[in-house]
Amino acid sequence: MGKKDDKTNVMRILDQKKVDYTYKALDVDFTNLEDVAKAAGEDPKHVFKTLVTVGRTGEHYVFMVPGTYDLDLKKAAKAAGEKKIEMIHQKELLPLTGYVHGGCSPIGMKKPFKTFIHETCLDLDEICFSAGKIGHQVKMKFGDLQKVVNVTPADIAK
Repeated sequence: MGKKDDKTNVMRILDQKKVDYTYKALDVDFTNLEDVAKAAGEDPKHVFKTLVTVGRTGEHYVFMVPGTYDLDLKKAAKAAGEKKIEMIHQKELLPLTGYVHGGCSPIGMKKPFKTFIHETCLDLDEICFSAGKIGHQVKMKFGDLQKVVNVTPADIAK
């Protein structure tokens, strides 16, 4: 468990909205999700990575997929109603979202983007994802995440 002064912007938003969550500070600086899950003592199927994309229309979309899956760009485009989407360049992530690679959270981005999560979230008691900094994770019920972010379950992974 982290100390009170370890609060990330994500945690401040969750506290403000009175949403239940568990916080883990990991003594790691790696961003490989399976390693993060192991360090957190979590099943990689429960730990979701947050990916930012851009559609052909220029709209940006956020996708959350478990560490054991990869984002399927064709399925993701279909979910977003785009003909085609692609991952944004890593250098675009911080100015667009306010987050760095490996510390990107669906909560607290600079502006709200349409967000989709892999449908396996519906089968899990809780999901885990970045608290907005590398080595910081929050864990909560999917329904609680929906209280903070407009997130839609969809078939988006391969």
